[in-house]
Amino acid sequence: MRPMGRRAAIMAAMATAAGAASGTAWGQAGEAWPSRPVRIIVPSAPGGGADFTARVFGRFLERPGLPVIIENRPGAGAVIGTDAAKSMPADGHNFVLATNSTHAANPFLFKQLPYDPVRDFAMVGLFGSFQSILIVDARSPHQSVADIVAAARATRGGLFFGYYSSSSRVPSELLRAATGIELTGVSYRNVTQILTDLRGGDVAFAFVDALSAAPALQEGSGLRPVATSAPRRDPRRPELPAVAETVPGFAMEGWMGLAAPAATPPALLARANAAMAQAVATPEVRKALEDQGLTPRSLGLEEAKDFLAADTARWREWVRIAGIQPE
Repeated sequence: MRPMGRRAAIMAAMATAAGAASGTAWGQAGEAWPSRPVRIIVPSAPGGGADFTARVFGRFLERPGLPVIIENRPGAGAVIGTDAAKSMPADGHNFVLATNSTHAANPFLFKQLPYDPVRDFAMVGLFGSFQSILIVDARSPHQSVADIVAAARATRGGLFFGYYSSSSRVPSELLRAATGIELTGVSYRNVTQILTDLRGGDVAFAFVDALSAAPALQEGSGLRPVATSAPRRDPRRPELPAVAETVPGFAMEGWMGLAAPAATPPALLARANAAMAQAVATPEVRKALEDQGLTPRSLGLEEAKDFLAADTARWREWVRIAGIQPE
């Protein structure tokens, strides 16, 4: 990832946490882990929230002679990279940055998904959950969700919104379904393109995951946050209302985690899970994730498996309500 101001400073701070990784709990019993370079496939472009999360964890985990390789493989709604990850060696050193899109939503968004989140992967754990932020151009007349709803009703054909993943498409479709307004989605390859077109007025709004939205919401970015998809206001940004304050019951959150090829030995999954838990508990890592909009959260192996099953059921219902047909 290229230096990106505040993000570059955060990544530099991870060197301290990385130095502390040697000799930690996941390598104290039996053969040390990791014992060779670790590879994490990120099924999205560099610079986004998933990429940032993977690199923060990588900096925490790596130590001299044992680098963590972050491999970005974006495309097709994160399908390309995730599908490639299922065929990696199941040796406890190969992982994919898993999200609600790759492992919970995609089974209901694609007619022929080339991978099965349960059959082809083992969930390792969670880094945390995130909200999506409804964003408009800073010059937009839309100051609130109510303004967007009113504008859509007053505009023949409704408004256009941008999306780049299920996390960014489904909230808009749920808003349409809940209010009865007309909205048309415009698909983008990545969040950077959406932010550019928001500034140019080509789309009226977009829901962007909080991690990807963080740098875009800094002063002078030319963009303005309107609301959060979380069920209530975030204490870290109390001035930002929840969509639910205008559309009762509206709520949608995503998550970031790690998955491994299904045949990975349970003992190695447990060590990777322990490393994730220790990373999330480390102040430098925790602050880095929080500063980027993630609410840190760690789960054990069985808890992560149960969480995925429950979230898959949630996404099945959200996709149904949104009226999205598999492609």
